[in-house]
Amino acid sequence: MSCRYFEVHPKDPQPRLIRQAVAIIREGGVVAYPTDSSYALGCHIGDKAAMERIARIRQVDKHHHFTLVCRDLSEIAKYARVSNQQYRTLRAFTPGPYTFLLQATRETPKRLQNPKRRTIGIRVPDHPVPQALLEQLGEPLMSSTLILPGEETPMSDAREILARLSHLIDAVIDGGNCGFEPTSVVDLTGPAPVVVRTGKGDVSVFQ
Repeated sequence: MSCRYFEVHPKDPQPRLIRQAVAIIREGGVVAYPTDSSYALGCHIGDKAAMERIARIRQVDKHHHFTLVCRDLSEIAKYARVSNQQYRTLRAFTPGPYTFLLQATRETPKRLQNPKRRTIGIRVPDHPVPQALLEQLGEPLMSSTLILPGEETPMSDAREILARLSHLIDAVIDGGNCGFEPTSVVDLTGPAPVVVRTGKGDVSVFQ
């Protein structure tokens, strides 16, 4: 299967192209797409083979935190246990360039969780392209920042992604350049928030 290339408007993505990209995700495809921090790799939440492909591309082990990219907070309760305090934090910082680690619910498939801690990463991006994808998909997207093995920064140029990964993924959604910084990762599972990775989002309030 050849890699499809969709050039979408970054602020007003064309519904026809979004529908085509979502069809690829539903059929088990892996897509590269823009976010409010950098490009990411995404696949269908129930697709074990596609998740394994992303892990191979990134060369990460089973302890790697995949992220559930959600349209809004209403989708989170199915996959993560959220206290009132945690919900207030999430509401204050989403949508935005943050990934929050939360305790997974019993319904969350084991492969989506960190195997030791039973946690899951949750993210609500502030970018029209993933929002349009999620709207059309009707459920969260399993996702991982597009950082290639041995590289420090995520990829941010869609044509370069196509040139380097076209033999490994099924589609590139070009929504323009979107930056080199990954999200800030904040662990909300303990008594106080812990900053795990400092990225694009301001973390001073958590420290």
